[in-house]
Amino acid sequence: MVRKKMLSTVLAVIMGLSVLSACTKDNGGNNKPSATNGASAAPTENASAYPDYSGGFPERVTLEIPIYERAFEGWNVTDNYYTRWVQKEFGDKYNIDVKYRPITRSSEVTDYGQLLASHKAPDIIFHYDMPQALTYYGEDVMQELDYKEIANYAPSYWSNLSSTIEQYGSVDGKKVFFFADRPVADNQTTLIRKDWVEKVGMKVEDLTSLEKYNEMLAKWKEAGLGVAGEKLLLNNYTYSYAFRDWPINEKERALYSDLSVADLTSAASEKYLRNLNYQFNNGLIDKEFYLRSDDEKAKAEFVAGKTGTFALYLASNSDVFAATLANNPDAHFDILPPGALVPQGNQPQGRAYWPFGFIMGINYESTPEERTAVWMYLEWLSQPENLFFFQNGVEGQNYNLDADGIAAKVPDFAGESKLSNNNNKDYWALVTEMAQYPDPAVTRKSYLQNWAPPGYESLAETVLKNYESNTEYRTPDALFSVVLGTVGEYKADLNSMFQELYVKIVTASEADFDSVYQAAKVTYLKSGYQEILDEKQKAIDAGQYR
Repeated sequence: MVRKKMLSTVLAVIMGLSVLSACTKDNGGNNKPSATNGASAAPTENASAYPDYSGGFPERVTLEIPIYERAFEGWNVTDNYYTRWVQKEFGDKYNIDVKYRPITRSSEVTDYGQLLASHKAPDIIFHYDMPQALTYYGEDVMQELDYKEIANYAPSYWSNLSSTIEQYGSVDGKKVFFFADRPVADNQTTLIRKDWVEKVGMKVEDLTSLEKYNEMLAKWKEAGLGVAGEKLLLNNYTYSYAFRDWPINEKERALYSDLSVADLTSAASEKYLRNLNYQFNNGLIDKEFYLRSDDEKAKAEFVAGKTGTFALYLASNSDVFAATLANNPDAHFDILPPGALVPQGNQPQGRAYWPFGFIMGINYESTPEERTAVWMYLEWLSQPENLFFFQNGVEGQNYNLDADGIAAKVPDFAGESKLSNNNNKDYWALVTEMAQYPDPAVTRKSYLQNWAPPGYESLAETVLKNYESNTEYRTPDALFSVVLGTVGEYKADLNSMFQELYVKIVTASEADFDSVYQAAKVTYLKSGYQEILDEKQKAIDAGQYR
């Protein structure tokens, strides 16, 4: 049974080694692979050990795949042109019912917890954050894997990801995780109303520091244009990077960097919160930012012309441009420079990704046939023609091939085969985080097309240049070589507490900031964060991190 109390686990790995260390339990082993593999042996040809399902399963199998629910307007994540295509081209061929299980993006851990507790979780359990993936593992909700089995049923997928799986997929010597690929690129950015910037006598390129940015926001307010967009911080705590010293202090990075636990008490957090408090009290940001708990709510403010900035993943079929123009025909857009959110003297620091996208495990309740169906699906999805179709749609409808062989999207296509608002990424992200072409130069060109609607290619170019030019300032979270049990023990409570405390700090008067912040620090530390810091510091002092 799924444990009611999460066991205390956290990512523990040394770069260059192939083992992740964490607490582990046995869920009973009822659905373990029929052919097991040695702890360190690479998969070899052993097809006879596995049933042949190339002609389909003899009895109907149900495959449940998790899919993010992002509340895209008019989009049904479980029943659309592409889910029906998967059923027809893959499911019917192998006698599989393919069902998509919605997972709310903004509350995915809660959703998974409820589904697991009710024994209704999908066959794949995934997350982007390794500590959270290890928490799932510590709850005994993932099966031990057989690499030979994966290689047998998904040879193309295994060929693409085997090195990553073998390096990062083991916990306490048990093979648990498999992954999606992550090419080195990122389309996360922030839009800014260029026309607003120019109306107050400034240029976007003038926004070289946080001080300049705040100066511009004050001019927006004075001109009655609007405020900066702001969203409730939750689930992804990288907010303080721009306020950290550079070069980085490796020990401070190890102590405070944690995607799943906010570093409320750090010096960088204090600087970040002090600025946010200043912006709030001076009417420079959305006064009800704490109500903007997801992208759609924040986007609504931008589209309505109430806010002049909006953070998003840039995509060619994003509706934010057309929707904003419908309400504000004179709107012009640009990309907020990375330096605009960085105090003078600092560098545009950010969190570097590890070389994988989704971290995935097999539900401990999945049958051997359902587990095999997962491998078969990943293999089918890894075929270039299937992946290309999922990413681009129907030629002549969704796109036309240009001279470079790139799928050039048809503007404003709204037919039956319309892609989701993020180019169907939540469906094909099981195998890769980015759409790519065999030629890197062509891939780069494709980013420019896939990341912006026609007419906004310059925005995608800016995003790509910003990412490339700031590479040296991105650092990954520290990896500990010992188990940090306190992280799993206190994480959930601290996440909830952080939202309450930081909103209280930000909305306090400027005169009360110091006292409110100090009181919040005491509360946060007493609620488990001090124990996390103590355990981390002990490991740091022992050199048990990288």
